[in-house]
Amino acid sequence: MLRRTAPCTQAPTTGTVLAGSLWHEAADPVTRRPGGPYGPLREPDVNGVALPEGFTSRIVARTGRRIGGVLWHPAPDGGACFPDGDGWIYVSNSEAPLLGGASAIRFGPGGAVVDAYRVLSGTNLNRAGGRTPWNSWLSCEEILRGRVFECDPYGSRAAMPRLAMGRFRHEAVSCDPDRGVVYLTEDEPDGCFYRFRPAYWGDLTSGVLEVLCATSDRGPVTWRRVPDPGGARAATRDQVGDAKHFSGGRGCHYADGLCLFATGGDDRVWAYDAERERLEVAYDAGAPPAAAEAVTPSGDLYVTRDGGDMEIDLITPDRVVTPVLRISGHPGSEITGPALSPGGDRLYFSSKRGPRGDASGTDGVTYEVTGPFRR
Repeated sequence: MLRRTAPCTQAPTTGTVLAGSLWHEAADPVTRRPGGPYGPLREPDVNGVALPEGFTSRIVARTGRRIGGVLWHPAPDGGACFPDGDGWIYVSNSEAPLLGGASAIRFGPGGAVVDAYRVLSGTNLNRAGGRTPWNSWLSCEEILRGRVFECDPYGSRAAMPRLAMGRFRHEAVSCDPDRGVVYLTEDEPDGCFYRFRPAYWGDLTSGVLEVLCATSDRGPVTWRRVPDPGGARAATRDQVGDAKHFSGGRGCHYADGLCLFATGGDDRVWAYDAERERLEVAYDAGAPPAAAEAVTPSGDLYVTRDGGDMEIDLITPDRVVTPVLRISGHPGSEITGPALSPGGDRLYFSSKRGPRGDASGTDGVTYEVTGPFRR
């Protein structure tokens, strides 16, 4: 599953330079090798995190323990960073049933935790989500007829449902300010890939939901309007006959005219070329990356791995894959929510189920890694 985020000083598409030619050459092989630009991983530190030389880790939050003004939520999942004066904010979803929602941690300029608070409550199984260019957080419910909620990461305004964006098993969203649309993935075995065209860019209360239509895995696509975004009588993925179906949509990210999104059922990363309206397979993994969530201006892509690996890998612009960290002692968990801080020198992420691997996520751990990440 691929997710990608920008350094949190800017909107997701600003400063996240990922050369289009890299992903237009979708069939190029990816080479996996140890070491890479940061060198080999050392032995795990006191937090159980193996890192290259020059990098350090700390635990910033644990499920059920107080941080700032809240108890940190269960099953921490998708996340993003936002600028906050000379500090920053990290927002994290909770993939917990019924409780769900999202919480935020506010950091001061030196990285000290200043406060923590809820930005969304009373929702269900909130998964990947995504951030907007106007610095709001879109939290997605991964349930039947799930909703997208627009949240204020600064905690000043109440979260609002954006029902025009469709009622289905949402996973991730990514904004395309060049065309004024939002892309959405659907986590179903036969899910679809959607785009939402708001009536006014920056206001997601109304607009048109469309589904991608194609006859093959590679080539031109068309978009058709979903007649009933609410899915009251038929699921959105079943309303358009020539809609293309994907095996378990995961995270997505738009940059430089391309929207990359991943499918967990077949371990693929897809590239939608928004300028030419074409679809390609960008990465077809034998051993899958689980979620990619961080992109640097250099074009580096950070990819989280689960399925027992508990790694974050780096994919360089020359398509070399190398591990940059590994968590030990969490065999039943997965890494979620990676996001880079404003200066690009801190990476936040969570072990959703923690060392106990409790399916309810009551042992979740949220980390910060500091080091000389390539810019």
